[in-house]
Order: sequence, then structure tokens, then C-alpha cells
Amino acid sequence: AFAPLNQGSHDQVAALLDRLPAPEQERLVKAMQTVQHLLGEGTEAKIPYMLRPLQVGDIGWIIHRQGLLYAQEYGWDETYEALVAEILGAFVKSFDPKWERSWIAEREGEVVGSVFVVRQSDAVAKLRLLYVEPSARGLGIGRRLVEECIGFARAKGYKTLTLWTNDVLTSARRIYEAAGFKLADEERHHAFGKDLVGQNWNLEL
Repeated sequence: AFAPLNQGSHDQVAALLDRLPAPEQERLVKAMQTVQHLLGEGTEAKIPYMLRPLQVGDIGWIIHRQGLLYAQEYGWDETYEALVAEILGAFVKSFDPKWERSWIAEREGEVVGSVFVVRQSDAVAKLRLLYVEPSARGLGIGRRLVEECIGFARAKGYKTLTLWTNDVLTSARRIYEAAGFKLADEERHHAFGKDLVGQNWNLEL
């Protein structure tokens, strides 16, 4: 009795999908997968991710996502988004593939994290703009991105890997500490619409 009903429902859904352009069908499928992941048990951890270099379109997306996420999670204003745009614009314009590198974490075709290593001098490299999407946190992506930065810096002969962060970014700070970074100095400052404590961390390689 249920077979004709199920077949009829299937045909109705297929007819509705056929009306949509291919890009819209793809968006719908991804949305349905998201619902499935949210309602399922333990499915997120089973979905693999990959690391790849920067591609066209990534810069704008990372600026957008970092600006939005830090506004939502910490109340930072648009000046942080402007800083991210400035940093990434400079990275692209002066990129030196011999001494600098980017890592983009991708999962099911979506960017879920990124980090950059920028040359400061022959001896010093800087880790910049580590971020992981909320949907992909707890999977070790942040730790893996930092490990890639450290491995790259060592392979290139840098003596020190440095980074700047703020004390409110506790999850990132835990990753840095676990990787061996040491707090070099900190200073109170007002930025991104908030009173913050900026911190410089160093890892001797």
C-alpha cells in the first residue's frame, strides 16, 4: 500500500527539482545535507576535510567570514574586517612562494578554516589569521593548521615563528600553547570597538 505512495512522493520531488537550475539544485542538496548532519548523531566527525592552497574566491570569503564570526562571537566592529582585508590584500600582492604559504581547510566543498605564514625577515615568520568555522570546530582542524605552519617555517629555515592575538581568543591561545608557543608580551589596547589585551607569542624553531 505504501509503495505507490512512496513512488508518487519521489516523482513529485523529482519534478520540483527538475524546475530548478543546476546551481540551485546543488545549493538545495547542500542545505539538505546540513540538516541531516545537524539532526544525525556523530555524523560531523565522520566527514573528512582536506587542506589546499589559496584559490581565487577564497580571499573575499575569508574576509567575509572572519568579519562576521568575530562580530557574532566577540562583538567586534567592521574595523576588524578591514584589518583582515588589509592583511590578505598585502599577502596576495607581495606573495613570495619560496618563503610564504597559505592553507585552506575545505570540507564538502566549503571553506571551513584557514591560516597564513608571512615572511617578516630571513629569520622570522609570522602566523596570521587562524580561523575555523563553528561547524568544523572540535575536529582538530585548528591544531592541524598550526602544525602545518610550524612544519613549513622549520623547513624554510626560519628561527622564530611569531603571532599576534588577543586574550579573549581562548580557544586559539590553547592551540598555540599546546604547540609550544610562549607569551612574549601583552598590552592593553582599544581596537575593533572593544577594550582588549593584545598578545605577542613566539615559537623558537
